[in-house]
Amino acid sequence: MVASEFPLPDVGEGLTEAEIVSWRVAPGDTITVNQVLVEIETAKSLVELPSPFSGTVQELLVDEGSTVEVGTPIIRVNSAAGSIDLQAPVTDESAWVGPTDTNEHAPRTAAGAAAPAAPAAAAPAPATPAEAAEAEDKPGAVLVGYGSAGGHATSRRRRPAPLPTPDGSAPAATDPAAARPAAPASVPAASAAPVIAKPPIRKLAKDLGVQLDTVPGTGLAGEITRDDVIRHAQQASVFRNIETPEWPADREERIPVKGVRKAIAKAMVESAFTAPHVSVFSDVNATRTMEFVKRLKASPTFAGVRVSPLLVMAKAVIWAVRRNPTVNSSWTDKEIIVRHYVNLGIAAATPRGLIVPNIKDAEKLSLLELAQALEQMTLTARDGKTQPAEMSGGTITITNLGSFGMDTGTPILNPGEVGIVALGAIKQKPWVIDGEVRPAFVTTVGASFDHRVVDGDVASRFTADIAAVLEEPALLLD
Repeated sequence: MVASEFPLPDVGEGLTEAEIVSWRVAPGDTITVNQVLVEIETAKSLVELPSPFSGTVQELLVDEGSTVEVGTPIIRVNSAAGSIDLQAPVTDESAWVGPTDTNEHAPRTAAGAAAPAAPAAAAPAPATPAEAAEAEDKPGAVLVGYGSAGGHATSRRRRPAPLPTPDGSAPAATDPAAARPAAPASVPAASAAPVIAKPPIRKLAKDLGVQLDTVPGTGLAGEITRDDVIRHAQQASVFRNIETPEWPADREERIPVKGVRKAIAKAMVESAFTAPHVSVFSDVNATRTMEFVKRLKASPTFAGVRVSPLLVMAKAVIWAVRRNPTVNSSWTDKEIIVRHYVNLGIAAATPRGLIVPNIKDAEKLSLLELAQALEQMTLTARDGKTQPAEMSGGTITITNLGSFGMDTGTPILNPGEVGIVALGAIKQKPWVIDGEVRPAFVTTVGASFDHRVVDGDVASRFTADIAAVLEEPALLLD
């Protein structure tokens, strides 16, 4: 038995950190290769991490609810002979693969287990001094598969050159063949190439009933891509879980308009055909917002509180309202009522339909209190327990289209309000900085206004103020 630690991998999203949501194993449990060890939460999804080795769980190194960086050991296992030791030097480029050109920005669900990995091959010969001098250390990278595939060039870790002998002469050359360690008796000297696929791709394959070891990979170093799995599923006619359903026997279905759906329809018609809408949009470099969110998650002050870019967006809207108060108004035929408080509405899609609860007097809340209020509002809406009083009296609304993978939209005003802001998905894109194209986290802020109250210059300044905070969250300290 060999004690091995499993570091938190990048699951293919450019992940820098993740929260440990729930452990599926406990100390003393016997585990197998590809058994789900833990459920983690990234910025966009819940992901199940499969085990790269078999053996007995010795210790869980990270508690549930903790946020850890990629590369941090999260579990220690007494692994069986022949299991893959992730602490061993990486000697094959195919075991570590960076992001591919597949689309990984769509919302993902938890990743499922995949076919068992092939046995590890015999250890390669150690690098000679000349090879060691030229080789570069392979940094921790994106873990997308376990084991090493044959047929690829190797990349060895740098090793120190042998020290000279006491008389100053060079040491005798070492025969690489003689130095090569023998493979364990339980491990075959050669094996088939293992499956190299990200956890979301493993989940897709599981849902479609596709055995990954039968799919030829077209990605980097033979990695299996989303297109590879779908193409294989189509050829094998195994679209069981996402097949197009048959048309119902009844030609029509009649759904009574009542409850939440009736209220939604009434409000949207009233808003769309009463208030003359105007919409504006702004692309934003939100890289510093993402860095700010990361720092908040690591802060002891925010321990146990869910933090996301929506928190920064909410604070940005409150800040921009203070600078452009007319966007926080309501219209009557006789007067415009400007509110000097912010009951911040958050549009929420629930099993019962769209609702807009609001946080009362949000302008009085600290960043921590606002984060707690957003979390509580989300949980209450998800459980279907939002009360009518929590949805009345709103002054301005945010709709988070990014949670559905959308870049932007033209939202309809919540009745009684003259402004609504849409936050789009935050994605890495090329961005020109000081004349150079660099990768940046980019989002689009969209906003709609009642043109009877909000003129184009006010709408533009308000949206620009929100964009300014997303680009530089330090403005929140103003």
